[in-house]
Amino acid sequence: QVQVVESGGGLVQAEGSLRLSCTTSGLVFEDHAMAWFRQAPGKEREAVSCITWAAGRSFYADSVKGRFTISRDNAHSTLYLQMNSLKPEDTGMYYCAVDEGPSYYSNDGYPCFDGRRVKYWGQGTQVTVSS
Repeated sequence: QVQVVESGGGLVQAEGSLRLSCTTSGLVFEDHAMAWFRQAPGKEREAVSCITWAAGRSFYADSVKGRFTISRDNAHSTLYLQMNSLKPEDTGMYYCAVDEGPSYYSNDGYPCFDGRRVKYWGQGTQVTVSS
């Protein structure tokens, strides 16, 4: 049984930092690109970042470039998202996502930040940034 569990969310003041973790089990972690998505209240879920299986390529949404860093530890089947200089607009539920394949683009041409590639979702961890 595949399990995807996020942790590390919380309440932080603007300009603060948080580090999200996503631990997985029941799958071969290095067979999958991984992604972070987030959903703010009243808004659609959006891609934040993704990373290929060997961390050779990554994507960042324009809104988080230069502030967030995605990384992975294949030996421990864990994905991370280091979030610095947080802003109130970063508030939302953050979801870890397991892609169907390992590469930046799928065979159908979808990039790793496209929700159509997600095979497994975590339950989410709440991030709240106060002004």
